[in-house]
Amino acid sequence: MENDFYKGKKVLVAGGAGFVGTNLIKRLLKLGAIVRAADSKELQLKDGRIDYFKCDLTKKEDCQKAVVGQDFVFMLAANTSGAAVMEKTPLVHVTPNIIMNSLMLEAAYEAGIKKFLFHSSNTVYPVMDTPAKESDMKFGDLFFKYYYVGWMKQFSEVLCQMYTKVKIPMKTVVVRPANIYGPYDHFEGENTHVIPALIKKIVERQNPLQVWGDGNDVKDFIYVDDLVEGDLLAMEKMEEFEPINICTGTPVTVKDVLKITIEAENFSDAEIVFDASKPTMIPKRLIDPSRAKELLGFEAKTSLAGGLKKTVEWYKSTKK
Repeated sequence: MENDFYKGKKVLVAGGAGFVGTNLIKRLLKLGAIVRAADSKELQLKDGRIDYFKCDLTKKEDCQKAVVGQDFVFMLAANTSGAAVMEKTPLVHVTPNIIMNSLMLEAAYEAGIKKFLFHSSNTVYPVMDTPAKESDMKFGDLFFKYYYVGWMKQFSEVLCQMYTKVKIPMKTVVVRPANIYGPYDHFEGENTHVIPALIKKIVERQNPLQVWGDGNDVKDFIYVDDLVEGDLLAMEKMEEFEPINICTGTPVTVKDVLKITIEAENFSDAEIVFDASKPTMIPKRLIDPSRAKELLGFEAKTSLAGGLKKTVEWYKSTKK
C-alpha cells in the first residue's frame, strides 16, 4: 500500500499497546496518519508522534474520550489468552470483550466516526475439513473449545452489522484473521500462543524441548505485517458490511513450524517431547482467502520461513 489514503487522517487504534496494535501503529505512522493509541497498558512502541490515551475501555466515558475527533477506529482491544487459559477459564473472554465492543461501537457512532473496523476471529467457524469461507459461519456451530470465545465474536459481529442498518448508518468492517505471529507478540506466561512459545523454548535451548499436543494440528499462520496490510486495505476499500478473512490460505502444522525454527537456530540435537496431555485447540483450521483477493487485491507475501526468521531475530534482539 503506497497511496495517500491514510495521510493526514486521524486514526484511533484501540488496543494500541498490544501485539497487532503495535505493528499497525508502526505502519500507520509510515503512511502519514495522525495516530491515537488507546490502552490500559503502556505502549510497546515509543514514538512522540503517537497520542497515547491511557484508559479503560470497559468504561463508557473512556470510550467516548478515545474516539473524539477521529476519522477511523481500529478496534483491536480484547481480553485474549492462549490455549491453557481458554480451556480452564473460558468465561474470561466473554464479559469484558462484550462490554468493550458494545461501548466502543456506541461511542464511535455517537462521535460520527467514518468507519469502524473490528477484529473478529476464525473461531467463529464450525469444524471443517475444507477451507472456511466467510459464508460458512453458522451461529452457535462452533468447535467445543471455542464455544465461549466464538459466540462472543459472533455476537460482536452482529453488533457491528446493527450499526450499518440504522437510519443514519456507520460503516463497519469485520476482519476474521488467521493465526497471527510476529514481533511484539507475548512470549511469556499463559497468554502466549504456539509460535512464540516454541520460539522462546528453541532460542533458550530448552532440552528436552516440550511441545504441547502431538504437533499435527493444522493452522493458517499469517505474519503480522501481512495481517496489518490486510486490515489497512479492508478499512480503505470495504464499503458494505461483508466480513472478510485475512489469511494465507496455506495449511501449516505445528511440526512444520518446529522444523523450520530448529533448523534456522541450529538446534538439531534438541530432544523433542510431544505432550498430548497439555491444552490444545482445534486440530484442523483451514481458511479461504479468495474474498480478500477479489475485493481487496490482498495476498499474503511473507513465507513461513521468512516470517519465523524475522520473529526470531526480533525476539533475540529483546534479550540483548
